[in-house]
Amino acid sequence: MRIIIAGGHGKIALRLAARLGQGAVGLVRDPAHVADVEAAGGEAVLCDLEKAGVEEVARIVAGADAVVFAAGAGPGSGAARKDTVDRGASVLLADAAERAGVRRFVQISSMGAGRPPAPGRDEVWAAYITAKTAAEEDLRARDLDWTILRPGRLTDEPGTGLVRLAPSVPPGAVPRDDVAAVVVALLAHPGGAGRTLELVSGDTPVAEAVATG
Repeated sequence: MRIIIAGGHGKIALRLAARLGQGAVGLVRDPAHVADVEAAGGEAVLCDLEKAGVEEVARIVAGADAVVFAAGAGPGSGAARKDTVDRGASVLLADAAERAGVRRFVQISSMGAGRPPAPGRDEVWAAYITAKTAAEEDLRARDLDWTILRPGRLTDEPGTGLVRLAPSVPPGAVPRDDVAAVVVALLAHPGGAGRTLELVSGDTPVAEAVATG
């Protein structure tokens, strides 16, 4: 399969490229990141989703089997970039997927999205959750075979292959390795389309969790 990954240099995206191999196409905005995507086993394409137009992105997406939105403004970015990346880039990628006729779309969101930010959290966190919520709402309104995945607190610990995946799960953590494994399984399992799923570590093997979640 040819899978387009927005945010191709991110920690989840690189793990995803390693699992998908040559079919993975990571979109990166910095030429210095190309080598890392290639070292992970994927192909890198330069594309800044904060500046690109829909036609440019649609040309890249054309012919793909699926797209994965794994982009994020990242630590240290301000509230404004939470909107332009976590919301705006997702909307652009979905627009491009529709234009290119690519129906499968997996969006990596966050636990906490879908409801107002918790009281007492800082402005940047509130902007992040607001942006993720808006991106989810935009995707649900589209005629695409979408799946929204909301991981819990992300860690760099080795994956266990054991998760808890359901429309609602208690708060918890999950290794980025296991998030990537779940995305790969979702791409291979059409039954996940049209669902919003939360993800934390658990005791169910990934393939079983995706098939039954």
